[in-house]
Amino acid sequence: MKTRYSFGGDEHIFVEVDEEMSLEAFFKSLSMTTAVKESRIKGVTEICPANASFQIKFDPDVIAPDDMLAELKRLEGAADKAESSIKTRIVEIPVLYNDPWTHETLMRFRERHQDPKSTDIEYAARINNLDGVDGFVKAHSGAPWFVSMVGFVAGLPFLYQMVDRKRQIEVPKYLRPRTDTPKLTVGHGGCFGCIYSVRGAGGYQMFGITPMPIYDPKQEIKYLKDFMVFFRPGDIVKWKPIDRAEYDSAVADVEAGKFAPRMRDVTFSLDEFRRDIDGTNAKLMGVLYGN
Repeated sequence: MKTRYSFGGDEHIFVEVDEEMSLEAFFKSLSMTTAVKESRIKGVTEICPANASFQIKFDPDVIAPDDMLAELKRLEGAADKAESSIKTRIVEIPVLYNDPWTHETLMRFRERHQDPKSTDIEYAARINNLDGVDGFVKAHSGAPWFVSMVGFVAGLPFLYQMVDRKRQIEVPKYLRPRTDTPKLTVGHGGCFGCIYSVRGAGGYQMFGITPMPIYDPKQEIKYLKDFMVFFRPGDIVKWKPIDRAEYDSAVADVEAGKFAPRMRDVTFSLDEFRRDIDGTNAKLMGVLYGN
């Protein structure tokens, strides 16, 4: 991977680790941004990580742009030698696939879609050569996903499917963005999944909805009292298909303050994952479900 550096005015440096998203690029970006934070470089005011890149904001009156660049290149050398494992957590996210709310919304915007005669999930199944909606749900929920970035809107996670590339689900965004997307929609664009943390415009394909809030600026929800945003880069997600009765029950539990997401602490090794993808995923599932 050839890292590219570019200045944004006199107080930003943009670092592109790779042109393509990969777990290798993510790990290098994470290692570098962690090193910037731990180095406490004088003048750094913000660190903004993304999927395979990051941006540093700094005060040029404290550290000159060329000196900031030199610091980042020094840290890159250490990142290349860094251990490719992280302590993180795996989280189960319930999903009502083919729910009535995203269905109503997607039908309102069919003229903006590549295939106005089918639903988003039917279209995604067909172009990924999957056996209809059931085959799609099985492929989508069958393996874990890696949270590579949180942002765009507050609390929205970008998720990268943890399978070999030929099995990754890929679906283009809408031809023109929608002006509406239900809150907590499970969406997909390109190779990335996401959960819409708030209601608003969007262009990702819509596959379902989760009853589990992931953003609470008032911090009233039990598991979001410490921090209003649930996800952080490095989290691992396992989708759990649920039916309407299970969805309604989970919503009631959230409103009653009784809902608690299933999650476990794990150590994820990129080297182990590269050696045995399915074996690593099975081990993660074992930790989550106590097998």
